[in-house]
Amino acid sequence: MFVDRVQIELNAGRGGDGCSSMRREKYVPRGGPDGGDGGVGASIILEAKLGVNSLAAYAHRKFHRAAKGQPGRGALCHGKRGRDQILYVPPGTTVIDSEHGFVIKDLKQPGDSFVIARGGRGGRGNATFKTSTNRAPRECTLGEPGETRSVILELKSIADIGLIGKPNAGKSTLLSRISSARPEIADYPFTTKHPNIGIVDVDADRSFVVADIPGLIEGASEGIGLGHEFLRHIERAGLLVHLVEPNPVDETDPLQNYLGVRDELIEYDASLGERDEIIVVTKSEMENAQEVCEALRESSQKEVMMISSLVGEGLEVLKLEIMDRVQARREKMIADGEEVTILRSTDLEDKPQSNKRLPPHLAGLTKQMTSDRPAKEFDQEAPLHGHNAPGRKQKRREPS
Repeated sequence: MFVDRVQIELNAGRGGDGCSSMRREKYVPRGGPDGGDGGVGASIILEAKLGVNSLAAYAHRKFHRAAKGQPGRGALCHGKRGRDQILYVPPGTTVIDSEHGFVIKDLKQPGDSFVIARGGRGGRGNATFKTSTNRAPRECTLGEPGETRSVILELKSIADIGLIGKPNAGKSTLLSRISSARPEIADYPFTTKHPNIGIVDVDADRSFVVADIPGLIEGASEGIGLGHEFLRHIERAGLLVHLVEPNPVDETDPLQNYLGVRDELIEYDASLGERDEIIVVTKSEMENAQEVCEALRESSQKEVMMISSLVGEGLEVLKLEIMDRVQARREKMIADGEEVTILRSTDLEDKPQSNKRLPPHLAGLTKQMTSDRPAKEFDQEAPLHGHNAPGRKQKRREPS
């Protein structure tokens, strides 16, 4: 189940109560106060993590409560603090305050995290109230309650490419041919009911992410159909691939369909109308595909490509064209000081290995020994190490 918007309530842990205790021990007169402080309540942390692709984990669990701190005890024993609770969300999740509607944090990069609800402080034990004039205080304080927040988690998929177009334009078919994604494909409109994400590997070192959203119809910017609900998934896309079907099943004009989708994008967000775009005529095996291509090229004054996902015609050329534009955008982002989004765990830099000490049978000469090469076959002239090394004087123990 794909869930991209959910409202949850978070309650951080309460701090532990302070302890009021007096030291009573034999041979220790006037032991004085020894009540410990309470432990700090657990906080709730939101963290973006690779591999988490949906907010479905929070669809049926709307309330999250962190552990509370333990109370203090005698003998100056402080209470144990609560263990912080980490909630993992997909990269690209926006955290919104449900009461006032402002954005608290935008978790774009994997590993981005912040404390959304802070745990309460522990209460003070009576030992902390001891002064030069108050030698035997009895008072202690209670732990403070943790923060409670109601937030909206809204997922905006982080994709380099956004596939847009009318229903049944061939978006899901194209995604299945150029990536390992397997969206639902059928010969009727609105087959895609939620966004599908696919990673396209152009070669060993280059790849990009494609987001396929449900088809857009007239009035989508006003909430008609499925498109408006998922248009936010292409807000982060730097390049739009607009697919146009040459022979729609509803017998509408392909050129008017293209202009209609453009109008809906501008109505939803004016910046989408200025976004870089590649116009693609799908199903090039049809007879009128070339005529539609020429009409779109004349109307938009842009280069129009033709592909056929059924026979594979033009797919490699389209992938290379997309990759070139994506690479140019990434280089511009780096030059402007912006961070390029990490797509998957293989894109992470390898962490340097720690200098962990190896056991002797793996660190010395014996690490070269195998069942086929026993110790007697080693070169006798090989330098030795340790106390058997030549030239090293052995210390003799003097008789006592």
